[in-house]
Amino acid sequence: MKQLITRRLGRTGRQVTTMGLGGQASIQWPAEGVDPIAIIEKACQLGINYIDTSNIYGPSQKNFGEAFRRLRLSPSVEDYNHTAREQLFISSKTHIRSARRPDGERFRSDFSEGMLDNFGVSTSIDDVRRSLSLLFGDGQGGYPEGAYLDCIQFHNINTKDEVDMLFEGFDEPSPDQPWIGSLVAMLDLREGTNRTGCNPKKEKLIKHIGISGHWNTAAHIYAIQRDNHRILDTLLVTINPSDCKYMGHRHNAIAAAKAADMGVIGMKVFADASYYHKEVRFSNNPEDVYHDVGSDEIPSRDLIRYALSIEGISTLIVGIGHIDDNAGKCQLEQNLSAAQLSETLEAGEMNRIERMVTSAGKDSANAYFQRKATGLTAPRNVGVEEDSAMPGLNRCAVRVSWQTSYAGAEPIERYEVLCYEDVIGTVPHVPQITQQAFHYDDILNEDQKKGTRKYKVRAVDAAGNQAESQAFEIDLL
Repeated sequence: MKQLITRRLGRTGRQVTTMGLGGQASIQWPAEGVDPIAIIEKACQLGINYIDTSNIYGPSQKNFGEAFRRLRLSPSVEDYNHTAREQLFISSKTHIRSARRPDGERFRSDFSEGMLDNFGVSTSIDDVRRSLSLLFGDGQGGYPEGAYLDCIQFHNINTKDEVDMLFEGFDEPSPDQPWIGSLVAMLDLREGTNRTGCNPKKEKLIKHIGISGHWNTAAHIYAIQRDNHRILDTLLVTINPSDCKYMGHRHNAIAAAKAADMGVIGMKVFADASYYHKEVRFSNNPEDVYHDVGSDEIPSRDLIRYALSIEGISTLIVGIGHIDDNAGKCQLEQNLSAAQLSETLEAGEMNRIERMVTSAGKDSANAYFQRKATGLTAPRNVGVEEDSAMPGLNRCAVRVSWQTSYAGAEPIERYEVLCYEDVIGTVPHVPQITQQAFHYDDILNEDQKKGTRKYKVRAVDAAGNQAESQAFEIDLL
């Protein structure tokens, strides 16, 4: 078997194949005559080592569990191949934002009604144990010693409020807190501690923690900024040639995650088959699963190579509808072959693929999972204040501060600070991965120390597009 190309998954330090196996498509919704177990077995036999699934993917985790037992990748079997298991990176997800809540209160999640099952999942801690039971155990809540997840991701983060829920109780966790957000509890499961009271056996059940999302790149950036201790190791996010037609992830969340050294996993490479046979909506049944290898109009190979050429992407998860003994007809083998990209595509080839999708009339393919385009946005939360305590200076200064703009189709290059209409300074844009604001100090001479001054901040992107904040006045005494 030919050695597959791998990339480093951010600060996890793990080397993962450039294509991973997604846990939806025929693993979640198998059509009659399609064996989901055979897809998983073939993926592992071909050398794919990144596995994705979730607690809301129906039978997906159960199907993986059966395949893992057959492949001797589960500690529950007598001839368990521990070395082969360690070579896999198995990631599942929880949509529950809390690890403890008062009895009777909602999960504070838009998927709350779908979370309960036959062994009473009600918190994110329960979701981890559910994953372990379905992937490696008896499927009824029990799991063997030595079972673990390589990563648990907080599924489908859409709003900043959801991020705040995850971080609730993080700074001072206590078993007595009525509400505990999921993040600090997952840290207990990673470290084998019990600061939250949610891990009384002090089990170590996960190795890494991440987030996922389709809709709101601003919420993903906010999660990265709030993560002062760099606990969030991965970002699972949508990326395809239509990204630039929406509020894009490429120059926003993906750029921020790369700057924070997170492993970035791309998804929705084919817009959940909306580039092909399916109407623009989430899949929910076997008829939605695509079984061909791309199309003449939009080759799947181009879409995979495009996504892998986005700076910061470590791997892609791809759902498989169909495998075949004939390699030319096998989705799995053809998509994996396309992912063996030794050099990323040049800008001209990326632009060609974007035009191809537009010419096929598929620019609306992301409409159901990605925010509408906003273009370059103005710098946010601009503040202006007098700072007279400049060390070593006899002059005073006005500090102008702001939070990041969000990029449109082009990356942000710089910020220009204006006093009235004159540009008095520039600050290079870098992805803002902490809550520390950008700032510029306007040093004033003796004649400028009194009176009114008016400031604003302008963002400028690589195409020369500009977006200005409103003006802010300050009266100097």
